[in-house]
Amino acid sequence: MNLLELVLISFLSFFAYAESLPDYDNPYAPIFTDKEVYTWTDKIRFTIVAPSWDADRNGIDSIGTDEGHLIKISTSEHSLEPYKLTETDTSSGVFTGEVILTGFSHDVDGDGRDDTNPRTLGTGPTNGFLETNRDEGITISFEFADGVVLTKSVKVSWNMSTIQFSQPTYSMGDTATMQIFDPDMNLDPEGIDTVELQVSSSSDKAGILVDAIETSAESGLFVGSISFTPTSPSSGNRLYTLPGETIIVQYDDYTLPTPYSISDHVAITAESNIISDVPPIERISVIENFLTDSSGNRNLEPTIHDQLQIVSKVQNNQNFNQAFVCIIQIKDSEGGIESLSWIQGMLTPKQNLEVAQSWNPTKSGNYNVETFVWSSLSEPVPLSPIFKQSYFIE
Repeated sequence: MNLLELVLISFLSFFAYAESLPDYDNPYAPIFTDKEVYTWTDKIRFTIVAPSWDADRNGIDSIGTDEGHLIKISTSEHSLEPYKLTETDTSSGVFTGEVILTGFSHDVDGDGRDDTNPRTLGTGPTNGFLETNRDEGITISFEFADGVVLTKSVKVSWNMSTIQFSQPTYSMGDTATMQIFDPDMNLDPEGIDTVELQVSSSSDKAGILVDAIETSAESGLFVGSISFTPTSPSSGNRLYTLPGETIIVQYDDYTLPTPYSISDHVAITAESNIISDVPPIERISVIENFLTDSSGNRNLEPTIHDQLQIVSKVQNNQNFNQAFVCIIQIKDSEGGIESLSWIQGMLTPKQNLEVAQSWNPTKSGNYNVETFVWSSLSEPVPLSPIFKQSYFIE
């Protein structure tokens, strides 16, 4: 064998190795996706393991665009074909690509405007966009050979969102964090999305609107935060509320799964509570209780038929307004209730206030006066210990 024949044999052997054809009798090219179920604006990453299509062992190959061996990504109404996949590395035999789902025209926040940009275009491996419906199937197919088509199917559906506060209770100086998981609102899988929350308190039913920001480009997890004020109106991310109150966060979900219709929306809510460093029973103090005549002079020797005033001096022990109701109960020496009256008001921060209620005793004897301070008559949370004082009426 001469030198020319040796060179020719070596060349043909190399060419046959480098350009080996797939085994059509035993097709092997499994298709994998990074998820089994996607939402309507997800990014699908898919892989085809096809070692027999590694034509150039020293270069990066591609598949999907040769006539008779096309790759197609399709829904019931739209498709990308042909779609090219490229090899991950020289001689790996692993081919990858990705497609961004673009949903359909839909208003996701109730403002009357569509928030999506549905479109179908691209040739691969990473520039594809594909329109989808809410409940959809997507099929990736690879024509391995004539009459041999390998496929992989995945589902598309909407999800019910969830929402929660990071803690069950907060103090006035805390920052409250709210977490919303709604993968359907990951409208841009290559950017950071935002959703809007409404946060209110028992004192401020209208509340504030707060933006919750997606934690990463494809997380579908959104986080927002607020602070609290007991002295100023709600503004920005600051909510007016008082200790003992409930705070509520509401998120309106406009992308609901079956059996809801596409036009339905549901308010998803979560609650937390504001606590105080001052126990409820210590928020107001009754400093003293005394009798005066009708002119306001202290009456140390009251008699029957005197027009008296029972004066209670109360103090707000907090740095914010406190609504209260002061209840005065008068009992005779046998424990019978002689009089029961009340007055409602508002104490400013650290304020001392005298509240007076009239009493016209009709018989002499010993009387016990009990002063109660509650948050309200409808929600009687004690704000002070019961203050008791005895008087003798001549």
